[in-house]
Amino acid sequence: MTPEAIVSPALPVRHGFFTRRGGVSTGPFESLNCSLSSADAPDAVRANRAAVRRSLGADHLLGLHQVHGADVVTVEAPWAEGAGPRADAVVSNTPGIALGVITADCAPVLLADPQAGVIGAVHAGWRGAVAGVLEAAVAAMEALGAARARIAAAIGPCIRQGSYEVRADLRDAVLARDPAHSRFFAEAQPGHWQFDLAGYCAERLCGLASVAIVPADTAAEPARFFSHRRRTLGGGGPIGHQISAIVLA
Repeated sequence: MTPEAIVSPALPVRHGFFTRRGGVSTGPFESLNCSLSSADAPDAVRANRAAVRRSLGADHLLGLHQVHGADVVTVEAPWAEGAGPRADAVVSNTPGIALGVITADCAPVLLADPQAGVIGAVHAGWRGAVAGVLEAAVAAMEALGAARARIAAAIGPCIRQGSYEVRADLRDAVLARDPAHSRFFAEAQPGHWQFDLAGYCAERLCGLASVAIVPADTAAEPARFFSHRRRTLGGGGPIGHQISAIVLA
């Protein structure tokens, strides 16, 4: 099968926000589960990731040990599969190396300055976004020669506001940094709000050449996406994760 990917017109380099379709995994991981830390059969995950790498025409596909923080890794040489450092963003200026992030409701953000030949991939959950992982990734790209005024960004499929009901602790953490960000919350039931994660990430990327949002809701589209929130509301159980990746030709 061929991995299904969503491509954003905003990004002028090869990339894909891959869905859960087009892989070999079975059961709750059906079918393009790309998480090496899941309970899926390791051979199936490796086959899925290899299919993603081939579809991008990349020599390597690198991932991270994601921890919901703000650390960024600059690729100097490929690492072994599954041996990625603890970080939530990765940048590179090396052709042939695809940078990937794994998500199941958090926002995957891909960035590129094609003139400088610099790319980045970010795993932006709410904690990482509040901590500044997006700005840290942009700064790491600038250290490689990228210019903020040339960087294009695309925010991929994630849980959207209508599906993302949160409690006061999340809202308080966001507003502690900037009270004006209350505009990313819509009132729900008492003591709960619906959070616009994609819009919040776009705000944190303000000042780039362009920022686009892919119109898809991981929690509301079970046939296309894995979703941690949907799994939780359904009573738990195993879950897969989709991958988003970008590569310099």
